[in-house]
Amino acid sequence: MTTQLFARHALLPTGWAPNVLVQWDKAGLIHQVQTHVAQPPGQSSATELLVPGMPNLHSHAFQRASAGLTEYRYAEQDSFWSWRNLMYSFAAHITPEQLEAIATWLYAEMLEAGYTSVCEFHYVHHQPDGQPYADSATLSQCLLNAAKRTGIGMTLLPVLYQTGGFGALPPGDGQKRFIHTTDAMLKLLDKLLPQCQAQNAKLGIAPHSLRAVPPESLNAIIEGMNQLDATAPIHIHIAEQTKEVDDCVAWCGQRPVEWLMDHMAVDARWCLVHATHMNASEYQQAASSGAIAGLCPTTEANLGDGIFDLPQWLQHQGRWGIGSDSHVTVNAAAELLALEYSQRLQRRQRNVAASTATPSVAQNTYLQAVQGGTQASARPIAGIAVGQNADLVELDCQHRALAQLTPDQALSGHVFGSSRTSAIRRVWTQGILRVDQKHLLHQPAQKEFIQARTQLLRHIHD
Repeated sequence: MTTQLFARHALLPTGWAPNVLVQWDKAGLIHQVQTHVAQPPGQSSATELLVPGMPNLHSHAFQRASAGLTEYRYAEQDSFWSWRNLMYSFAAHITPEQLEAIATWLYAEMLEAGYTSVCEFHYVHHQPDGQPYADSATLSQCLLNAAKRTGIGMTLLPVLYQTGGFGALPPGDGQKRFIHTTDAMLKLLDKLLPQCQAQNAKLGIAPHSLRAVPPESLNAIIEGMNQLDATAPIHIHIAEQTKEVDDCVAWCGQRPVEWLMDHMAVDARWCLVHATHMNASEYQQAASSGAIAGLCPTTEANLGDGIFDLPQWLQHQGRWGIGSDSHVTVNAAAELLALEYSQRLQRRQRNVAASTATPSVAQNTYLQAVQGGTQASARPIAGIAVGQNADLVELDCQHRALAQLTPDQALSGHVFGSSRTSAIRRVWTQGILRVDQKHLLHQPAQKEFIQARTQLLRHIHD
């Protein structure tokens, strides 16, 4: 069975094309993309502006429940580290039912916001007292259930977390739900692999950070993952905070990215999440490795992390993608806007993420983020092209920021001019309609989320 969609204008990997017919099979894989089609074929759905779905390469789903609730001064000088203590209080109390409700709403929000897949960096594994659930995959399954229910594509990244800091410091009380031995994590991965395959999800591994995973465990978990699936993506938080860099230097005499490049076989399977604080040599080495820089501009701004040097990364042909991380913002266009604006503030220039060859900031960043997010996700989601999933986003050409504009102007309006309103009309994943103005589960998912958050806050404050 073939399904098709006709677009007056579609953003292909090579740029905008007119009168595009996209056809996909019953599995949701695109098998034909025709351009300059004279007229819409009979029985085909039609749209004006079609762009590829955006991969979200970094998510902590449970943190959506605390978004907006940590914007109060709790210390003489608030920082990432004081915020982390507040975040741990949410992690300490969340139940499986609450996690599934929060994730279901978040994934529906993501789809409404133009994300069609997510890399879930999942580190809350155990019961509140730190003891494993009878089924070690309980909380992982909640996330898989949420993805299946909403239709978002999933790359599940169970997190290995073992220590409280560089030099194998013991974990703190707030981290007890995260902790796994390497063997226990490998058993969990072995259990999750067939579950992920059954719903067309990709399983990877996420060593949390160099401060949370000692070198011997880092080597062992990657070797074990390779035996399960040698194509599995590897994601790691790195160099997010200057304190992390200073602590790493004190531990081993090297900066985090420098150490990683010298001691691990970093390649295109790796996603270096944040990588905010690198020197010139680290930018060159990391970009040359083929790894993806996982950028989360609105979270990095919210936490006061710092600013990634995008021009220096691109100078070395580095690839990158975007994620919503702690979900203070769930909007793919807003992440691209925040990324570009951070570069402008840092350099006191305009249109930084463009070039003479590719002058449109919106088109350039959108296509680069799709490609980088695809690599980090390790799924066939690289845009409107043969062999890729039919993950498609229809822009609303009647929206005030897009109306009567050319396709490229409309994309710029979507990224830079929609002013926190939605310029998205419909969204498909694997060829199935998930959003028509709103997600088809919008009302029940929203209600369940509010109930879960209310229960969670009550427990935290008791």
